Order: sequence, then C-alpha cells, then structure tokens
Amino acid sequence: MTQADVIILGGGLVGSTLGVSLAAHGLSAIILDPADPAVTLAPGFDGRASAIASATHRMFDAIGITPGLAGEGCPIAAIRATDGLAPGKLDFIPDAADDPVGVMYENKRLRRAIFDAATASTLIDLRYRDRAAAVERGATGVTVTTGHGDAVTAPLLIAAEGRNSPTREAAGIRVARWSYDHAAIITTLGHEHPHENVAYEIFYPAGPFAILPLNDDEHGRRSAIVWTVDAKDRDGMLKLSDRAFLAEASKKMGGFLGTLSNLSARSSYPLGFHHAARITADRLVLVGDAAHGIHPIAGQGLNLGLRDVAALTEILVEGKRTGMDLGDPYLLERYQRWRGLDTFSVALATDGLTRLFGIPGKTASAVRRFGLSAVDAIAPLKAAFMAEARGETGNMPKLLQGVTV
Repeated sequence: MTQADVIILGGGLVGSTLGVSLAAHGLSAIILDPADPAVTLAPGFDGRASAIASATHRMFDAIGITPGLAGEGCPIAAIRATDGLAPGKLDFIPDAADDPVGVMYENKRLRRAIFDAATASTLIDLRYRDRAAAVERGATGVTVTTGHGDAVTAPLLIAAEGRNSPTREAAGIRVARWSYDHAAIITTLGHEHPHENVAYEIFYPAGPFAILPLNDDEHGRRSAIVWTVDAKDRDGMLKLSDRAFLAEASKKMGGFLGTLSNLSARSSYPLGFHHAARITADRLVLVGDAAHGIHPIAGQGLNLGLRDVAALTEILVEGKRTGMDLGDPYLLERYQRWRGLDTFSVALATDGLTRLFGIPGKTASAVRRFGLSAVDAIAPLKAAFMAEARGETGNMPKLLQGVTV
C-alpha cells in the first residue's frame, strides 16, 4: 500500500500545481487523473489562454514552474474596459516600477510547464489514466482504491476534479449553481496593428468580448479572444466561415486592430456559476472548480483556484512542521475560513458585473459609461480594482507574495 501526505484527485492545472507547490515544501502527493497526457499535452487539445495575475506569477516563481514558461508569456501592460464601442472607458495601467497586471499564457504552455515540474519531482507520484474507484475517509486517514486495483493512503484527500466533481457529490456537499444561458467562444487570430500588450474587455448585452494579447508567432501579431454569445447563437457562430467570423469579430472590436487574419480552430463551452456551500468535509478539501466556478468576465477563474493552492499549501506545510495530522479539523477549518470568504466575494462580484452589463437599453448603457469614467477618475477606487485584478487583496498567502512558506 502506497502512502503520501495527500492524495489529489485531478491532475489539471490546479491539481498539478498544488502537487508541485506541496513538493517544493517537502510534502509528498499522489495525483490520480483519468486523462491521457498524450491527449492533454497535444498542441491542439486546449485552445484557451489564461491571464496569470501578478501575484499568482510570484507563486509560480517560488515553486519552480516559471523556468518552464520562459519566453512563452505575453505581459499585460494595461487593461481597458468599455461599454460597447461608445465613449467612456476604464484603464488599468500599473506604475512604471510595478509588475505587469499579469501575463498571458496559452493553456497548452501552462499545462506542459506544470506537467514537467510535476514529473521532475521525486515527491509526486503522478498516475495518469487512473482514477479513484473507491474512497474511504475514516477516523485515522483516507484510503483510495484506484481503477487499476492499487490501494493508496494519506491523511487528507483533495478534490481538484473540476466543476462536476464526483468526490464533492459523494461527500454530500451542496452546491448553488445556475446557468447564464450564454456560451464562450474561444479562438486566436492575427491582426494588422500591434496590441501593445493591452487586454481589452468590451461589454455587450449578450456578454463581454475580451481581446487578450499573445506573443507573435510565425504569422505575425496575434491575440486570443473570448467572445460571449447567447447560447442559441453558439452553433451558428461556430459554423461561420473563417472569413465571416473574422468580419463579425472586427465589428465587435470597432476595427482598431486593423485587418484580421489567421483564425485558429474555434471551441466553445457553456457559462455558468456554481459555489459549494462548504469547501471541506471530514479529511476532504475542495480546490479550484470543484469548489467554485465563475463567469470569465474578469478573467479570475483560474487565478481563484491557484489562490486556493497558495493558501492550502501554507496551511498544510505549517501543520506538517508542527507535527499535526494533515486531516485535522483545525487545519481544514482554517482553510474554510481563509478561502471561503474570498471565493464567495469574487463570485458575487463577477455575477453582479455579468448582470449589470447584461441590462439592455440606452439608459443602462449611459449609466455604465458614467460609472466606468467615474472609477477611472477616482484614484483610490481605481487602485482597489487594480489590486483585485493583480490578485493582491485580502489576507495574501506567502506564496502570492513570492515567499516560500
């Protein structure tokens, strides 16, 4: 029977990063994931790109993931938010001495760098193409029987299986959830004019149209887009010819990037909200989308999960050093208090923004434009929004400050 400090169910971006983070502090992890890395690490598997907030990037530096991302990221020098193409905007521009707001990475680059860091660690037992066939959480520990018939044990089980986490459901943890009846269409495209490392969020009643800067490729300048559309329009948008899709995208942008070209494959996923009533149970912790899922309106979904990683790492490392049982209710309650409030606050804020910018009509648009311009002009309020975008609010774990525990 194989033993470790923790068993992590789910080896995606959040689950694998947690394993790397714990291993960097001397804790061992067994990671089970049914996926085949030959599929998940293939160039065409995940066409999304993610904005890694500056605080999250400091954690990547601290736990050794950044070397695998050298030259792959595009720094975000500024963020501009507008209500459609009407006058009135909100610009987030850090001071010259500050770090960028974040760094844009294609998910396939993130996935490879985190996988390489995990496989390089002697403290991580990474078991792909395997799953938990049976789980027993008892008074003295957790035993998982894998699909291959192995038995593995640890004091603590961590569910990082995504929004449909079967472990969360088996534990009887209630979840508040609803659908926005919207879908996000994701792709990358080339453009004539430089993006100047600016990320744009253009709000329309059907949802935001985000333009996210990427590094140039062999074809030239390019950006990722996340285009929110009504669910009923999803299939039609995916069936458009490349030429027609680029024409529609250019209209949404107002043409400011010039001629569009080199459209990559398009993908789509439905948008919804979910939030677990609790993120802990007996010898069980939820992280990432297993605990919370939000609208991508502010680009905080992955960062929220990685903040879970930073907080949980700090709690478990300190517990291990003091000789505590890693499944001790005190440690789990500390995680519940620390992350429960932050995730709920961000979830409410993103849901509120989604509903606010979804109100149609000229009057609502005028009010939103006034609000954007007002925030742009009020330095303390603008600074608060900037801190949230950078992941630098609340009780920050040490890793998000760039310091190992």
